[in-house]
Amino acid sequence: MSETSRDEAAVGTVPAPAPPPRARKNVSRIAAASLIGTTIEYYDFAVYGTAAALVLGPAFFPSGNPTMSTLAAFLTFAAAFLARPVGVVLFGTIGDRLGRKRALVLSLILMGVATVGVGLLPTYGTVGILAPVLLVALRLLQGVSMGGEWGGAVLLAAEHAPPGRRAVYASVPQMGPLLGFLLSSAVILPTMGIFGREAFADWAWRVPFLLSTLLIAVGFWVRTRVEESPVFDKPVTTRPSAPRFPLGALVREYPGRLLLGVGAAVGGSAIYYLVIVYSLSYGPKALGIPQSTMLAAASLAAAAAAAVTIPVARLADRVGRRPVILAGAAGSVLWVLPMFGSLSTGDGLLIGGAFTVGLLLLILMFGPMAAFLPELFPARLRYTGASATFILANTLGGGFAPLVATWLNSHWQSPLVLGAYAGTLCLISLACVLALPETRDKEFGL
Repeated sequence: MSETSRDEAAVGTVPAPAPPPRARKNVSRIAAASLIGTTIEYYDFAVYGTAAALVLGPAFFPSGNPTMSTLAAFLTFAAAFLARPVGVVLFGTIGDRLGRKRALVLSLILMGVATVGVGLLPTYGTVGILAPVLLVALRLLQGVSMGGEWGGAVLLAAEHAPPGRRAVYASVPQMGPLLGFLLSSAVILPTMGIFGREAFADWAWRVPFLLSTLLIAVGFWVRTRVEESPVFDKPVTTRPSAPRFPLGALVREYPGRLLLGVGAAVGGSAIYYLVIVYSLSYGPKALGIPQSTMLAAASLAAAAAAAVTIPVARLADRVGRRPVILAGAAGSVLWVLPMFGSLSTGDGLLIGGAFTVGLLLLILMFGPMAAFLPELFPARLRYTGASATFILANTLGGGFAPLVATWLNSHWQSPLVLGAYAGTLCLISLACVLALPETRDKEFGL
């Protein structure tokens, strides 16, 4: 049986039951819980990415070569992405077999422990080689946590969504990465302003990590009080029967959709991490652009993108997922060269405007993606399928983006190489979305 016909049999021909009244009343609270979780998780990641760009290299990987020190810090950033597939297996199995809510609570706890741990770590000057070893270990734990976060967050919202509004509800957690970055900037900039650049590099970089304790506590309180997905709010005998090892079943039954789903999201992942993470290091160190200018430009772009996420998802509910995603991918292919080329000007307003257009095009891709990827798979494999496609795309397109970009710019000292790199990945996304079916009218069958 082909993947398409098997998917139709598993998903398309089983009508989705209306959510129970209790679930309908709590849809808004479910969406809020999904959003706060992804915001907290990406706040932690954004804080680490900013700290890696600014101070973690000298603190944990001292070297006479600034480029090598930065590369080492970004390698620890990439290490967390390598651990994400472990999170996909672990939390995908929990989420598909035992419930979305349980997996989400566990992922949040793991992220909190790892992030606070980074804030408490001694540096290389204090304990020597043990410092980077512990840093990498905590980053791996963060990566495992992130491997389970995105899929669970979008599914908890999407599986509660009213008919015809699945993309809107699923897109709410998609604002989390943008809001998490904005929140991290709102903490990092005042911290640098209050204590100064020297103190921030010496010890005050720990403050944003330790403040995440409050966010984790709020997120835990919210998530333990939300309703479970309607898929698991049923007697065991009527639930979708998840296999013992969902990832194995996913690879065996839907290899094409898995690979195409990864490709569909890889270009947007590269753009997000090059703008939000890499540019904060590249602008000041390679081009002499003030750090505050780069943070302001990226923050402006992130705020604009977050503001249009819901309208873009609403459009995807009306016209379909593919047309909106394709428009974003095609626009990104054309825009990435001038966007990164704007860094050569050193003009904060021009860079902020270019980044804003770039992230608005990114949202055309990523806003509907939260519904599109889960809709490719049946309920019994949906957590694992959605997580695997998005997380692998994030790892390949985003996790290694700062590392690849640092290497590229050590050979070709022009911001245009960033555009060429991101544009190539966006072309891959364009081709993969063209090869996938439209999913808007598919029932979220059980």
